[in-house]
This record gives sequence, C-alpha cells and structure tokens, in this order.
Amino acid sequence: MLLAEVAGSTAAIGYGLAAIGPGIGVGLVFSAYIQSTARQPESSRLTLPYVWIGFAVIEALALLGIAFGFIWQGDF
Repeated sequence: MLLAEVAGSTAAIGYGLAAIGPGIGVGLVFSAYIQSTARQPESSRLTLPYVWIGFAVIEALALLGIAFGFIWQGDF
C-alpha cells in the first residue's frame, strides 16, 4: 500500500481556517450597525465608535491567532 507524503507545512491550512472566524465576526458587527442605523438613523453617530472598537478587537484576535500559529509551528 502506497501512502502519500505531505510535503511542506500544513500550517497554511490552519492560517486559512483561522481567517474564517474573524471574517464572520466582522460581518456580524457591520451588519448589526447597518440594521441599527436603518431602524434609528439618528443614532448612527452614537453607535459608530462601538463599531470600530468591535472591528479592532476582532482583527487583533485574528492577528494573535496567526502569530501563535507561527510560534507553535515548530517540529514535533
């Protein structure tokens, strides 16, 4: 029986999968902002800073996930 050998690093697959969560999170944050602005247009200036804070937190967690992937990529 012949088994295929995986050449290279499989960490790239993990990095791609790690990008799915933040992508969904950013979509949810902005969709909630759009819905709230559509319901009450006068509150758009009040809620906009919270949108950017949520976006920044989600992206920071995504970058941390990718950084830890590089750190733990060592040979086992």
